[in-house]
Amino acid sequence: MEKILYLMVTGSIGTLLRYCITIFFSKYSTYNFPIGVFVVNMIGSFLFGLIWALSENKGIISSEMRLIILVGFMGSFTTFSTFAFDNTNFLSNGQIGYFVLNIFLNNVFGIVFVYFGFRVSKLL
Repeated sequence: MEKILYLMVTGSIGTLLRYCITIFFSKYSTYNFPIGVFVVNMIGSFLFGLIWALSENKGIISSEMRLIILVGFMGSFTTFSTFAFDNTNFLSNGQIGYFVLNIFLNNVFGIVFVYFGFRVSKLL
């Protein structure tokens, strides 16, 4: 139960931080490009790799704390970091087919399902 509370708190922090960063960049950017989302995704990818390595390779962060940070905070801050991590693992393990398939399926079907959601909404 305590772990769930930590996940909820860190998830809330991640969500609020993502919102603040995207609002900041949309307010001060002169480009019609979602730079805030890009910045969040890149920060999230860096932090995911850092936290994982500090836990797995260095033993500096416990596996329980890693779970709280990566699932709670990072899960709400960005899911792109998990996508990037999975693809890095595929490359590291020489699983080029899975790497290409994962990128293709997530991007193409993600776009298709967003479009599908738009179309379904017109039926309601």
